[in-house]
Parts: sequence; C-alpha cells; structure tokens
Amino acid sequence: MPADRSLERLANATLLVPFEAYDPPRWTLEGLADGIAGVCLFHNNIAGPEQVKELNRLLGEAADAPLISLDEEGGDVTRIGHVAGSDYPGNAALGAIDDPELTRAVHRALGAELHALGFNLDLAPSVDVNTAADNPVIGTRSFGADADLVARHAAAAVTGLQEGGVAACAKHFPGHGATHQDSHDELPVIDADADLLDRRELLPFRAAVDAGARSVLTAHIQLPALGATGPATLTPEIVTGLLRREIGFDGMVISDALEMRGVSGDIGVPEASVRALRAGCDLLCLGRYVYADEIAAIRAAVVEAVRAGRLSGERLEDAAARTAAARQWTKERPAAMAGAADVGLDGARRAVRVEGELGPLHAPLVVEFDAPVGAAVGDVPWGVGPWFPDAVRLEAATARPADVLSDASGRDLVLVVRDAHRHPMIRSFVTELCRARPDAVVVEMGLPIWRPECRAHVSTYGAARVNAQSAAEVLGAAGPASLRLR
Repeated sequence: MPADRSLERLANATLLVPFEAYDPPRWTLEGLADGIAGVCLFHNNIAGPEQVKELNRLLGEAADAPLISLDEEGGDVTRIGHVAGSDYPGNAALGAIDDPELTRAVHRALGAELHALGFNLDLAPSVDVNTAADNPVIGTRSFGADADLVARHAAAAVTGLQEGGVAACAKHFPGHGATHQDSHDELPVIDADADLLDRRELLPFRAAVDAGARSVLTAHIQLPALGATGPATLTPEIVTGLLRREIGFDGMVISDALEMRGVSGDIGVPEASVRALRAGCDLLCLGRYVYADEIAAIRAAVVEAVRAGRLSGERLEDAAARTAAARQWTKERPAAMAGAADVGLDGARRAVRVEGELGPLHAPLVVEFDAPVGAAVGDVPWGVGPWFPDAVRLEAATARPADVLSDASGRDLVLVVRDAHRHPMIRSFVTELCRARPDAVVVEMGLPIWRPECRAHVSTYGAARVNAQSAAEVLGAAGPASLRLR
C-alpha cells in the first residue's frame, strides 16, 4: 500500500476545486503544485476577458497542464457571459433548428473562445433528453425531447467543442431529463426501466462517446427500476457497470458537484467523495463553495478510506491515471480552430418562431415577468429590455393587471415570459392581460409549452443575449449594436 504522502497526492489527483476570488489564492496554487488535478471557475472568478486570461495563466503555471474548467454551455448557463448574457444560443434553440452542422459550428466557436481564455475543459454539453415539461433543472439546456435528435446534436456539440480546443464533457449520466426535482436541492427519482433507459436516456451518451468525448459527468438521480439505491454518482452498477462496461467509455468520469444536496445532503461531501470514487468516478467536482479546509477534510477521508479498506488503492490509482491522461490530452491539443464571426447570433435568429400576425408595433410597452431560475443558471441578465429602454420588469405576485393595462393605453403591449408553463401565477396574470388586450404579443424565452390566446406568440427557445436580440429584432427594435459588454 502506498505511503500516506503518496496517497495524499493520489487523492489530490482526483480533485477539481473552486475558490472565491478573481486572483488565485495561495492555497489553490500550492494545491495544484501538490497534485490537485484542476480548478473549476464560476461567476465569482470571472470579471472580464483580460482578467480571466491572466488568472488562467497563473493557474496553468502552477503545475503541468492542470485542468482549468467551467460550466459554459452557452445559452442560459454561461460563466464567461454572465455580465450581459451569452453570445451563443442554448441547446434548445439549436435543437429547434435541428441543423447538426450549425450545432458543431456554434460549439467550435465556443470552444475556440474558451481555449483563447485559457480553459481546457468545458463541463458541457448537456445531452439529457428533456421529457419532463416541468423539469426545473434541465429545460432549455437540452436539445429537446426526442432521443434521436438529442443524440445527433450531442455528437455535433462534442465534436465542435473539441475542435475548438477544449475537452468536452457529456452530462448528466445516465440522464437528468425526466426529473421533476432539482438535484441541487434533493435527490430526484426517475421511474425508467432498463429498456426505456437504453432507448431514451442512453442514446445521446452513446453518441457522445462515439464522437470521442473526453469526459462524462454523472447525475445525482435515483433509478429504482434498475435495482440501484442512492444517487447514480455513488452507484457502481451505473458508473462502472453501465457507463464503463456496457457503453464502453474509457475516458474520465467526473462527478456532478458533490456539495449538491441530492448527493451529499445526508452524508457530507467527504463521505460522498469516497463513495463516488468507489463507484467509478475519476474526478470529483466539488462545487462552488468547498474551499481549503473542506478540501483538506475530503483528502483525509479518501486516504483513510484506502487505509481502512473501504476504497481500494488500485481504484484510486486508476482514477488518478485517468485524470492524468485527460491533462495530457489538453497539453497536446493543437491550436484551436477560429470560430465563425456571429455564428451564435445567426443561430439564435434561425431559432425564433412566430405564431400569429405580428405586424408593426406602435410605441410598444414591454413588460417582462421575473421568474426564479435554477442554481445552474445563476444571476445572468435576460430579457429584451436593452433594446426597449422603457421596458418594465414585474413580479406577478405583487403587480396588478389593471396598472399594466392603464400604462399600455394607446400603445401596443408586449409581454415577455420565461418558462411560463412552470409558473401558474405568471400564466394567470398574462391570461388576464390577454383577455383585456387580445392584440397583445407574448414572447416566451424559455420552452414554448404554454401559449395564451393573443395576437402573436414569439418563441426564442432560450434567454441568452443573442436569443433576446433575435426577439427584439422580430419586434422591430433597431437594437444597440454596442451591447456586447464582456
């Protein structure tokens, strides 16, 4: 059995750590030098392109090709675009267009931008088949509800990202699209038997693996029909049995964030880390708020688990070898291919759908309805307000329809919602306004599942900046060309 110091370095080689700063803390640089596999950046680490390039340069110099990663899906889930919204349409918009070559080009451009900023691993794409309309965590992050469609775009996205110069990561295995709960808060349960799982959830993962995805990220979901109890991330039958042996994936398996309550709420992050490694995960994504002291506790728990025989030394060595191979791949990656200019905006424009007769709008009053977003999305601006300076943002719980109707007197009325099908209060508010103003226009910037009776209904299939600009153009706004704030 390796000595404790060797075990500590092996444990370090399985850690993907966060930190809370625009500059790398000393403990992070020292940890990378001592074998920590890499870092995951979030909004709180990114102020702008030049800052993040310098940050990533310092991180990259701390060790030999550390993994420098982030969750950058484009669309609603963006880190590099968190100031003004993403320059790339999300997966739902690309799925609505259903042009795999466009999906590949968009992800190639995204990968090239990430590569130029100093990243080498993108925790994307989401290849979940979103079959639950009320899914609170996937939604527009999915290419769609049809497994074949998702599979062809999964392969295109993986290919594009890796052509752009970063390792892709297909997620959330074995599929988070049929859930009605958010694994950030609880453990969702999916009632899918082996046959349905194979025909629906697993098809896009097979396509992503066949396309050469360098990594796959697990889901904190429970699949009782498979005879497995507890989160998939901690289940050997799913990670090792299903992903490794049945599908034949030989790359790096990454856990979803272990601070999420769906995996560690009852046992704590150190114990979840041990069980994830034992199940077959190679790289432990710890989340956003797990820092130096907690990381030391995780390392100690892994070492102790090997000493106690709960985790084999061979499994830990195998995990470390797979993260080392991923790091070597990024080190040897050739220069990224340049992305096509405005490919994201062009794609977002192609995704917009208009039902009804829109026609010219007269001095429109634009009313946007705020709605909570999932933890994966975070606080990212959305809406068409930048193109309509007098647009108003309302809370359906506190605003009054009569006030909106009064303000809209003599003007066209545009109502902007986001996943209205998931928010009954917003639906009621919009329905009342449309009854009083059947000439109103409704813009849906989430999934267009609910459509009220109105003059025209505009669907963008996402709330990224480029989706918003595309909607604004359809509404007749000239639009500020200088909106790119990043």
